[in-house]
Amino acid sequence: MPPSPRSLLSALLVCFALVAPFAHAKRLPDPTFKTLDGQSRKLSTLRGQIVVVNFWATWCGPCQEELPRLNQIAGSYSGKPVTFVFISIDDPKDRSKIPTTLSKLHVDFTTWVNADTDTLSSFGLGNIVPGTIVLDETGQPVARVMGEAKEEDVRKPVDWLLAGRKGDPPPPLTKRL
Repeated sequence: MPPSPRSLLSALLVCFALVAPFAHAKRLPDPTFKTLDGQSRKLSTLRGQIVVVNFWATWCGPCQEELPRLNQIAGSYSGKPVTFVFISIDDPKDRSKIPTTLSKLHVDFTTWVNADTDTLSSFGLGNIVPGTIVLDETGQPVARVMGEAKEEDVRKPVDWLLAGRKGDPPPPLTKRL
């Protein structure tokens, strides 16, 4: 006797439950970004550290709220193997606004450029800023935040990684849109 539609659906749901945690496990792209003074940078050079990557833009209101918070959080991890990278998606014609915006917001961490909404999408963050992704020491994504990250959205995955992955893992995706 063939399996019932209900048992097929149950089997499909079990398969999905087994595969879902690996849906974002593929290796992230490793595009070349630029510092504001034109030096090339890749996220892969930061392997061996926990990396918090935040995509933002000078024209983005929620980014203006989020950047000082992230700057403060980044400072609290000083001396630990955690690096914060801010990557602007501003068009080349608007990049001259970046230093002024960072200064106004009292953000003193390095900002890279050469990202766009396609970059956000390739990192699993949709196509709007802000977007944040936390990478483990091997460059694998541990947590993503679509929209303005709250403090716990960043601290939970970073602290979980620093603690050797003990306790409940952070949610793989948080939407704050």
